[in-house]
Amino acid sequence: MAPGGNRGWLLRLVIAFGFAQGAVSMARPAVSYRALALGADEQAVGVIAGAYALLPLFVAVPLGRRTDHGRCAPLLPAGVVLISGGCALSGLADSLWAMGLWSGVMGLGHLCFVIGAQSLVARQSAPHEQDRNFGHFTIGASLGQLVGPIAAGALIGGSDMAGTSALALLVAGAGAAVACTSLWRIEQPAPAVSRAAPGERVPVGRILRARGVPAGILISMAVLSATDILTAYLPVVGEHRGIAPSVVGLLLSLRAAATIACRLVLTPLLRLLGRTVLLTVTCLLAAVLCAGIAVPVPVWALALMLAVLGFCLGVGQPLSMTTVVRAAPADARSTALALRLTGNRLGQAAAPAAAGLIAGAAGAAAPFVMLGVLLLLSSGVALRTPSGPTGDRPSGRRPTRDRSRCRTTR
Repeated sequence: MAPGGNRGWLLRLVIAFGFAQGAVSMARPAVSYRALALGADEQAVGVIAGAYALLPLFVAVPLGRRTDHGRCAPLLPAGVVLISGGCALSGLADSLWAMGLWSGVMGLGHLCFVIGAQSLVARQSAPHEQDRNFGHFTIGASLGQLVGPIAAGALIGGSDMAGTSALALLVAGAGAAVACTSLWRIEQPAPAVSRAAPGERVPVGRILRARGVPAGILISMAVLSATDILTAYLPVVGEHRGIAPSVVGLLLSLRAAATIACRLVLTPLLRLLGRTVLLTVTCLLAAVLCAGIAVPVPVWALALMLAVLGFCLGVGQPLSMTTVVRAAPADARSTALALRLTGNRLGQAAAPAAAGLIAGAAGAAAPFVMLGVLLLLSSGVALRTPSGPTGDRPSGRRPTRDRSRCRTTR
């Protein structure tokens, strides 16, 4: 099937991603609660949580290489099996080292699924559809991030923390398995095009030097770090300001809902502003809003700030995917997406650690100032990011007509 054909595969992919991401978003807090119930201290919980992000770092690029020279679809059920197994076995584990191992398996499964899914979107989308299709694809992640923590909170609690957290992990494993029901005929037959032989691999250094790839990686890392730290530290800020946990939960859900809303209207925004302006403005506004969270404000004002912040953060992930895909060499797009995911995992491991050090030294709200600086840097990078081969706006087709006219008059 040529890129830009029937998009039924995209809807099925979004549904599958929603279940897979929902399972992971449900399992990650459940893993922490179960580890605490098994006697872990804060440091051990951090190590177990870090295994989720660090273990996949060693296989991201090889998986990207494999996908560049083969099919994308096999990675999807493999990722679902690893996520489901990691969740279920974490619920059955009775030691901390086993919890860390299965947490890493869960992270490996998520990485497999995301590399396969992003490569599939890049391969089966026409160039002018990539921003829209990546935006729709990430709606699945946002839905999972919205529902997963709510489901975990509904199951975990009471005097038997070990039992309820184990139940949540088993339910998460079952939920991940449901994703397989949407993966039928997800990859269409590829057109007859020449591919590089497996030995003809584009060096990683060349991929990283391609204009636009480092920018896409940095923007993605900044946006994901903002989302992770917001989820981790807003409860701490709420505790210091006397905001009830139930209200904090609603605030975080409002942020996730605003992100979904952003991705639903991403295409009209791109037509109105163009990719470069949209990325720059949203990163800049997100930087101001993140820093603003450090200022004591009424709850209604905090809710308004988080709604706008969630909307702005919804732009960075899908557009950074398109930026990397368009900037990378044609035979290394999956590898470039894997490098982007590697940057995300590094951010997930390093940002909370840095935030913890800053919070310990300057207070719970200080990490949001750090995020503001990181997003401000991303806005500057976004301003210099190339808009891609199709131009920043639809009017980018005009130079083609001009060149054609010039050739005719010669």
